[in-house]
Amino acid sequence: MSAAFMNASPLPPGLYIVATPIGNLGDLTQRAADTLRGVDRILAEDKRVTAKLLKHIGATAPMTAYHDHSDEHLRAQIVASLSTQAVALVCDAGTPLISDPGFKLVRAARAAGAAVQTLPGPCAAIAALTLSGLPTDRFLFAGFLPAKTGARASAIAELRGLKATLVFYESGPRLSDALSALADGLGERPATVIREISKLHEETVAGTLADLADQYRDHPPKGEIVIVVGPPPESVDIGDDQLDRAIDEALQTMSASRAAAVVAEMLGIPRKRAYARALERTANQ
Repeated sequence: MSAAFMNASPLPPGLYIVATPIGNLGDLTQRAADTLRGVDRILAEDKRVTAKLLKHIGATAPMTAYHDHSDEHLRAQIVASLSTQAVALVCDAGTPLISDPGFKLVRAARAAGAAVQTLPGPCAAIAALTLSGLPTDRFLFAGFLPAKTGARASAIAELRGLKATLVFYESGPRLSDALSALADGLGERPATVIREISKLHEETVAGTLADLADQYRDHPPKGEIVIVVGPPPESVDIGDDQLDRAIDEALQTMSASRAAAVVAEMLGIPRKRAYARALERTANQ
């Protein structure tokens, strides 16, 4: 084994929360690599995934599966071991505890008086915010939306009035439905879909929620996906006269549907209101 891959010096007992790459293995920090080579045990979401990373850095510590379905008995065993062992917690990619069940272990470890350290590193939610081109001064990470239609609509409704950028994780097959639900629940907002961050096929696509939903409806993408949605527009009282003038001008060169979309974005009003008005104006012509 090369000198670069020799195990690091033994670490003090405790729990080490270690962020791992979300794509490019070069994003693993030197401190994270040294820690994974120096701990006594590694808690992995999927041992097969983590094994590839450990082989890359020459880490040989035994792994224990720790994930959503791990029971209280296993957690108690892990916490008991922290008085004599250095244990690393990792997830398949990114920072543990972000859309991940590790918080219960951290809470139990602290309650038992064990040392807990975090090793910052890659996080898809934060990386997506930097790529989105949307405001980052105030944001909420909302994880995965519920799969069922009613529960998803309720979850989105809770977020509608929040004056912050919203960040969601999503899968390719569900992406268009999620974007449509967000458009229905939040109104016409700018959004960005980012996928495969730091990987070969990284892609960032910006547009409105409705336009993005249409774009991906027949072409669901592959890979890990983050949706970033802009905050609601500042509340502006748009009267019918102002709306009619804007609609009439747009209708001179556009269809009712396109005119409504353009005017809604320009005036910061719901697309449904602009479309209803556009239909009325065309019917009266």
